[in-house]
Amino acid sequence: MPREIITLQLGQCGNQIGFEFWKQLCAEHGISPEGIVEEFATEGTDRKDVFFYQADDEHYIPRAVLMDLEPRVIHSILNSPYANLYNPENIYLSEHGGGAGNNWASGYSQGKKIQEDIFDIIDREADGSDSLEGFVLCHSIAGGTGSGLGSYLLEKLNDRYPKKLVQTYSVFPNQDEMSDVVVQPYNSLLTLKRLTQNADCVVFHHHVCKHNHPALPGLHEQRPDWPDRISHPHAPLHFLMTGYTPLTTDQSVASVRKTTVLDVMRRLLQPKNVMHPGGSVQKSPYLPSAHRVSGLMMANHTSIASLFERTCKQYDKLRKREAFLEQFRKEDIFKENFDELDNSRGVQQLIDEYHAATRPDYISWGAQEQ
Repeated sequence: MPREIITLQLGQCGNQIGFEFWKQLCAEHGISPEGIVEEFATEGTDRKDVFFYQADDEHYIPRAVLMDLEPRVIHSILNSPYANLYNPENIYLSEHGGGAGNNWASGYSQGKKIQEDIFDIIDREADGSDSLEGFVLCHSIAGGTGSGLGSYLLEKLNDRYPKKLVQTYSVFPNQDEMSDVVVQPYNSLLTLKRLTQNADCVVFHHHVCKHNHPALPGLHEQRPDWPDRISHPHAPLHFLMTGYTPLTTDQSVASVRKTTVLDVMRRLLQPKNVMHPGGSVQKSPYLPSAHRVSGLMMANHTSIASLFERTCKQYDKLRKREAFLEQFRKEDIFKENFDELDNSRGVQQLIDEYHAATRPDYISWGAQEQ
């Protein structure tokens, strides 16, 4: 039986993902943007209480906490048709509103200062659950708030809720293009350390902004938006890789890209169900779809190691030159030395284990390491 899940949205990216998530979830459960159950969904038997709770006035309110160190994205959500959906007491905006300056150290340091206010919200939401399953964290690992504040939050969630599951949806930077965030490799590696140590499951997402991604021939989304981002998920080895069919969120498109893989999936997946190790998940009865099949794959694949290796190489280039460390040195965690930064390079052990997992003797790898 599914139990309650609290969603934590962090920073610009995390709140953009969260916004699209709640739009979709409302549609799947027949809930209006104001949080009212539509007439056609009043007799439904779907479980709304996993992600929503019902207020005294019959409104369904997301079990969500929206957090940012600068106000722009959350303000845009509060000026949208979904403004009345959320509990205003579950929205945290930093008083100074200056953000984290794309700096992990700033986001992490601010997390220490505001932790009481944030956990007042999280603890209240957890206390309101009958049987809390765990938390879902939406964030980016390249900037400042999602990475730094996200890292601090992951550590504290483990301390305060050691028996609850923590799953993250982590947006990984596009490493094939130049980034405006010059310290992106530092931010990414520092966050990867926490994702390895403090998360039970990490679903990695890649920015896909090209008209035709080389790995996805035949995908004709001209300008992918948040709902259309294709996931390239990635754990120790809990970093999941995802894929789905059809390769579009446009419900008016009835075609499925015909490839050998999808031909197999069409045979495996029933029209109304997505199969996973725990059983089957019922398709929403309230959403019409032109697709005969709608499937989701979540895979733990060793190829993710190459992504981590590229991040480490970028980190090594910057660290060797001691480049862009001035802003980090301003924060307490790095005032004395850069040990914490260098310790994050221990992510190499994760890479080594992924490589070991490709060999027949992997079962004895851990014992060999000891």
